Amino acid sequence: MNSATSNFEVDASGVSPKQIHNLIPSLKLSDGNEIPMLGYGLGTANYKSGDSADTISEPIVNATLTALNAGYTHLDGAEVYGNEVELGKAIAQSKLPRSSLYITTKTIVCAGDTVTQSFNRSLEKLGLDYVDLYLLHSPFFAKNPEQLQAAWREMEKIKDSGMAKSIGVSNFLISHLQTLFDIPGGLQYPPVVNQIEYHPYLQHVVEGEDLVAFCREKHIAIAAYSPLTAITKARPGPVDPIYTQLAKKYGVSEAEIAFRWCLDQGIVTLTTSSNEQRLKGYLQKLPSFKLTPKEVEDIASAGKEKHYRVWWTEEFAADDRH
Repeated sequence: MNSATSNFEVDASGVSPKQIHNLIPSLKLSDGNEIPMLGYGLGTANYKSGDSADTISEPIVNATLTALNAGYTHLDGAEVYGNEVELGKAIAQSKLPRSSLYITTKTIVCAGDTVTQSFNRSLEKLGLDYVDLYLLHSPFFAKNPEQLQAAWREMEKIKDSGMAKSIGVSNFLISHLQTLFDIPGGLQYPPVVNQIEYHPYLQHVVEGEDLVAFCREKHIAIAAYSPLTAITKARPGPVDPIYTQLAKKYGVSEAEIAFRWCLDQGIVTLTTSSNEQRLKGYLQKLPSFKLTPKEVEDIASAGKEKHYRVWWTEEFAADDRH
């Protein structure tokens, strides 16, 4: 079995997922906290930079409100997206109880910054007292293992403060995770999530290395961004006929098949759609069907015939499947 094996117990800590209001299943993390398995991501389409960085974007506020009003309680942001203020405004305008929401943000750890400084800026922009999940956005800022380990020690202090309920990482490979586990004296808090680009054409399996399997062994849950890549950016490809056939079989869209492929592996899945009907449709249809283990494996097997990476291409050779 490879990283796409479908008989994985759908929980980083071995407990089956539970349904919340029959809409969004919840995954129990290894620290005991729970994360909604379908989230709304504020990256990519809602990214702000350049001249727009210092102005509030009402379209981003409204798009986030659309997701909240549609029923999404898991909102995924990051300092580098430049839209934490908009995320905070949408949360405030929604009038939803803070306890009903799951808010993630991340630090890219800019040169001259500390993790703590970045975190405090994010809380201020969000207008929140705490976040549910705080992530190191990537390991690539670190010039050596010691720098990465020092950043994680800061993350642990933030968790100790109670201002981040859970802490984790994003875009970490096995070598980066192992660097954290090799911290002298051991980890006080291991990462509970690794958020990665994940779709059939990037399963992070190379000779002798399987990132998803490694994370499972370490009780680190996987969160997938860009799960629709095989549909939106990498066509034509070998999974196309499988997606088409399964969409017809289950009476859903190909996007919903792609999301279900991740969910059926116990992988938290993010959408960046701002289309209200599409967002509502995901919440209505995704809980209504499940792929068979063979269907999950068929997609995984076909996906191995092609390699396609959307993000962080500057850090990898064109044929590097890590």
